[in-house]
Amino acid sequence: MAAAETFGDRLEQAIELRTDVAAEVESAPAPPRRLRRTVFWLAVTGVSLYLVFPSLVDVFGSWRDVGRFSVAALAGMFALQAASLVCLWALQAVALRTRRWRAVISSQLAGNALAKVAPGGGAIGAALQFRMLVRAGLPGPATATGLTAVNLLVFAVVLAMPVLAVPALLRGGVDKGLLDTAIVGLVVFAIAAALSATLLATDRPLHWVGRVVQRVRNRLRRGAEPLRRLPERLLRERDRILDTLGPRWKRALLATVGRWTFDYLTLLAALAAIGSHPLPSLVLLAFCGAQLLAQIPVTPGGLGFVEAGLTGMLALAGVSAGDAVMATFAYRLFCYWLPLPFGLLAFALAPRAASAA
Repeated sequence: MAAAETFGDRLEQAIELRTDVAAEVESAPAPPRRLRRTVFWLAVTGVSLYLVFPSLVDVFGSWRDVGRFSVAALAGMFALQAASLVCLWALQAVALRTRRWRAVISSQLAGNALAKVAPGGGAIGAALQFRMLVRAGLPGPATATGLTAVNLLVFAVVLAMPVLAVPALLRGGVDKGLLDTAIVGLVVFAIAAALSATLLATDRPLHWVGRVVQRVRNRLRRGAEPLRRLPERLLRERDRILDTLGPRWKRALLATVGRWTFDYLTLLAALAAIGSHPLPSLVLLAFCGAQLLAQIPVTPGGLGFVEAGLTGMLALAGVSAGDAVMATFAYRLFCYWLPLPFGLLAFALAPRAASAA
């Protein structure tokens, strides 16, 4: 029970930190502490990777079967991930109230890449993006506020997405191919946008969600300190997002929903490309679970935990073990590994204040 509580505490603290960019920047190690902190996180990462090593070997070993994916399927997954990134860049541009696309794109790619390779990299990646944006000429306080609003909105939408699976689970039905994958994506996008807009525009539904989440969380974690006044906090954070985004909040909301919808479709397309057609609603639950696992701060980007968790959750969704490993490999290839070299290139080509575009 204690181990479960420790895991829950770590996950809650990681999410708390990820939704406060100013705190993340401050938590990045200062030079005198950097060596000790780096050694500590390397040790934690090493132990964690040892524990999930068998799952990583299974996933990485599936590269030999990459021939199961057609060139068109691989190109489609690449396009879906590119669309997901474009949506994220659009969201950040709205929140930062800037047209400096080069600064937004380069800082996001570089910060994201560093967060995925550095032990305890979430804070370091956030600090790098913040500093690159400031170096490009954006004001520091407004940049921290804008990035915090982005993180809050991104997490809020992905945490709300499992609700979309409930009606589909009751209705049943099986995804039959790529056309149905596209239809599922459109339905998810439309419902998620409508649900999120309702929560942003009205108080009562958000207050009710806060009460339910608080009650469930406190029952599940009876040994932990009880969560209090979550509904009021959700309303304050919602107002904070709206104040930052201003009248363009609807555009930001559509970009956020698009960011997660295209990412989810990448996983669904990977499954469809190898002939696996589970319930899209169950895949959605597995996808959302994987996003939570990615927040575990003991390995960069949730490496190992996401692969093990996503493979297991897809198997529970009715996907065969081999197909689950193969789909996880393809999904992580495009959402985790492929952006890394682009992040290095973005850091090298990032604009400074005198040449910001």
